Amino acid sequence: MENCFRLKELQIEEILSLLDLAEECRLGKHCNELNGKLIANLFFEPSTRTQYSFNTAEERLGCKVINFNPQASSLQKGESFYDTVKTFESFGVDGLVIRDRADEYYRSLIGKIHCPIFNAGDGKKDHPTQSLLDLLTIRQEFGHFEGLKIAIVGDVKYSRVAHTNIEVMERLGMQCFISGPEEYRDKEYQYLNFEQAVREMDILMLLRVQHERHEQKMTLSTEEYHQQFGLTPARVKQMQEHAIIMHPAPFNRGVEIADEVVECEKSRIFKQIQNGVYVRMAVLLKVLGERR
Repeated sequence: MENCFRLKELQIEEILSLLDLAEECRLGKHCNELNGKLIANLFFEPSTRTQYSFNTAEERLGCKVINFNPQASSLQKGESFYDTVKTFESFGVDGLVIRDRADEYYRSLIGKIHCPIFNAGDGKKDHPTQSLLDLLTIRQEFGHFEGLKIAIVGDVKYSRVAHTNIEVMERLGMQCFISGPEEYRDKEYQYLNFEQAVREMDILMLLRVQHERHEQKMTLSTEEYHQQFGLTPARVKQMQEHAIIMHPAPFNRGVEIADEVVECEKSRIFKQIQNGVYVRMAVLLKVLGERR
């Protein structure tokens, strides 16, 4: 791997190898293995989990870290996205972790930026490390992927998590469905009634409503959304005994998920967040380790 742009570019064997490496990191292996490497985290879009789990992963691997603040940068003076990225490459960093609102922003950098780029989320298209941590969580829970049924519920249309997950999960043999309000459906995917999804799925993955990417305001009120598509304690009781709840976060309590459900017995939400550190350690090791 020279960069980490999207999982579509990786073979299944490469993806499983990254999950194996992430498990090794979970067990405490590989700490300080990238000692002295300098990484710049360039988040042009707000982030908590992705930015700071990359930061944590980098620190555990012994890297030195620069966290870019767009609000206190020359972007406010009219500097372009490209010139900002090129500036950090010119500092001599060993890798760039980048998130941006533009779909496939990295295409404008190929052939011009020569240090590794790690995609931390681009527009509505891809979020490779989020999908890897979701896969790691699912494998830890079930031990396999083949035949598992997942419903991704909510704002699928604008979700890079949904788009990345469905592509790779189907390649791994999972059955993927979507559910939620009609205005947020992606016609490319198979739709399932929410109440049926609650009863039949092995995994329910909830998505927040991503207002910042919408062209028009949501037609449902938050109360209506919760009533129709929110995962409530009553709905949790209808889930299969072995079924689990996932969410890429941030989550909106009382909208797509009830407050009492966030940390219920079936929830793996904070386990996903924990696994994000190990997956990002694995990706950094795979790319930067091969360049040593």
